[in-house]
Amino acid sequence: MPASECAPLRAPLEAVMREAGALALATRRLDYKHWTKGEDRSPVSDADIAVNNLLQTRLTALAPHAGWLSEETEDSLSGRSMRTAWIVDPIDGTRAFISGKPDWTISVALVGDGRPELAALYAPVTDEMFLAVRGAGATLNGIAIVASGGDALDGASMAGPKRYLDRLADRHPGILAQPKVHSLALRLTRVAHGGLDVAFASSGSHDWDLAAADLLVHEAGGAMTDFFGRTPLYNRPQVVHGALIAAGPARHGALLEQMRNRQADFA
Repeated sequence: MPASECAPLRAPLEAVMREAGALALATRRLDYKHWTKGEDRSPVSDADIAVNNLLQTRLTALAPHAGWLSEETEDSLSGRSMRTAWIVDPIDGTRAFISGKPDWTISVALVGDGRPELAALYAPVTDEMFLAVRGAGATLNGIAIVASGGDALDGASMAGPKRYLDRLADRHPGILAQPKVHSLALRLTRVAHGGLDVAFASSGSHDWDLAAADLLVHEAGGAMTDFFGRTPLYNRPQVVHGALIAAGPARHGALLEQMRNRQADFA
């Protein structure tokens, strides 16, 4: 889907995201239910379902030709045959949502031929609206954002699995490990505006955790790949990904070199 077709969807998508955020906040104030699902017993709440249903209605109207892939909708492999699809996490960071923490988000990307073309990430509690269109840059609350520069690891702020940070600190004791960001999408997107210099995702993340953040990071001049430098593809039969790293381009390159030399340490 060319940028010329995605750009007109940017403003309506922002409106939908704000509506979804208001619904999530309203649900949070109620006596809502939450439970666990799947073998990993991941949490889900009434808000996840309500926001998912709202997004499916609104986004399908915005792009009727697009397929649908969401954490909270029963998966359909037939939908993967469509070149364009919405990829959605209605509440990314449900544990944070349930426990009253602020770092949960709503994550939406429109993907074409495996790569995100349009993305929105909204953190309702802090009112942070990230938007990106492929080839047109990324913004935070309407202001253009850029990933941090430089290739130094000492002094770089990093967030991700503790084992990754500990192993990097063995060689670079000057890295600045940051507190956990419960929304993985937000953790990665913090690289897009320089809130973090580096963010890691361990293996096992899904399309809906990553697609919006991926475009935001790249449109802010950063890079987000696996440890071999490969860019993720989305809306494919396999929606689970390996470990990933997001950073500004020079620092990303320096870290990839570390990973290549110490693959066993970061397995």
